[in-house]
Amino acid sequence: MSLKVNTNVSALVAMRHLNDVDAMFQGSVTRLSTGLRINSAGDDPAGLIISEGFRSQIKGIDQASRNVQDAVNMAKTAESSLQEVSKLLLDIRALAVHSSNTATVDSNQLQANQQQIKNVIDSINRIAQQTAWGTKKLLNGSAGVQTAVTQSSLVASLYLGPEFNGFPTGTGNVTIQRTTAATQTTTGALSTTFANGSAPVNAGTFVINGRSFTVQSGTTVDQLVQQVNLQSAETGVTAALVPSAGNFAVSLTSTKFGSKFPINYLETQDILNGGNGATPAVGTNAVFTMSAPTTNGNQTETFTGGQGPDADGLTLTSPSGNRLVVTQIGNATAGAQTIGQVTVGSMRFQIGALSDQSALFSIPSIYADTLGTSSIPGLNLSLIDVTNQQGATNAMKVIDEAVSQVATLRGNLGSFQKNFLESTARSLDVAHENLQASESQIRDADMAMEMSEYTRVQVLRQSGVAVLSQANQAPQAILQLLNGR
Repeated sequence: MSLKVNTNVSALVAMRHLNDVDAMFQGSVTRLSTGLRINSAGDDPAGLIISEGFRSQIKGIDQASRNVQDAVNMAKTAESSLQEVSKLLLDIRALAVHSSNTATVDSNQLQANQQQIKNVIDSINRIAQQTAWGTKKLLNGSAGVQTAVTQSSLVASLYLGPEFNGFPTGTGNVTIQRTTAATQTTTGALSTTFANGSAPVNAGTFVINGRSFTVQSGTTVDQLVQQVNLQSAETGVTAALVPSAGNFAVSLTSTKFGSKFPINYLETQDILNGGNGATPAVGTNAVFTMSAPTTNGNQTETFTGGQGPDADGLTLTSPSGNRLVVTQIGNATAGAQTIGQVTVGSMRFQIGALSDQSALFSIPSIYADTLGTSSIPGLNLSLIDVTNQQGATNAMKVIDEAVSQVATLRGNLGSFQKNFLESTARSLDVAHENLQASESQIRDADMAMEMSEYTRVQVLRQSGVAVLSQANQAPQAILQLLNGR
């Protein structure tokens, strides 16, 4: 072997290995003290990239979970106000029922009932105006679908909900086109003819839809027609003198359009129909198509009349629950017509970690003038008047529709809360757990393995120091040679 003074190769080799072991020792100490396998990009560049992506998604899911909880609380706030509106509507319906009992209720009670109804309507409007989540109004229409009729001669009222033909309703123009016109039930000209309206009618009795009419001797046709028309609110039938075979005859027509309003005429003496009864075919319900904007472009739905228990043929509904009331002019108009505009102010909930994971929900206005708009054309909750018999009867129909509207809205809101928000919250919890587990698999240190590695490196480090000490003693042999020993 050769002995050198200037260069101690053995010491250099020992030092190099000791430095390597010391670096491993420092890394092991860092991993044990932080609990992380990856403490810097140099530890695992690919693993760092993957785990940072997981961390970003986990952070987003954490916030999305909080967003969902906020949305649930907002929905509960809106639903509690709607529940109060439902109670108020039931209260005024009881007042309307009481007011319709004209046999025992006097004018002072009717006025008191009307004043109480007005106070309740004011309360409903106050709830619509003031219900809010922070500064965001929930029930004034700014968070829902709002419709405006631009052709009031064709359409009496229009309601579009949050969904149209299976897609969220959008903003834009609404167009309708008639498929089938609604018709009224009519007998046409009955068989008994008269020279003119002043001609006398045979004395006797006839019945229209269960209402009996008695004709006195000397009664003219015009007087009989007037007598029938005065009772049209009860029978649902009007009479008119129409030309027939060079003379005139009486025709009976239902006051409303559609298939739910028959005419049953009965006579046994020759008064209007030669002593025979008449039960004509009932009228038909209107069918219209409507084109409206959605998030998936313009969509078309079919609206059919007469779908409710008392709905006439001009009150149309669609499978999505949207409603349209056409006027008689609209019913007679064949071409496509732009009749209104819809504006959507939806609430957008970010319920996921990614940009496209959001949900929209619309809450329409619950102001009194937007409730019960379809049951009686031209009437809504804010306009009901129970100070007379007909007004009280109409009020019950309007209130029933308003109750149904609010109940449907509450149901939709509850479904959105339970089946979407709460379900999403559970899904987010599961996703958070799995992403956290995946990120931990990449980034966290296996402490048992790290302790074993730490012990091994510590032993190597101590061995390296001992070997370096021995290597540093090697040049001492040259001194022995120089001393001649």
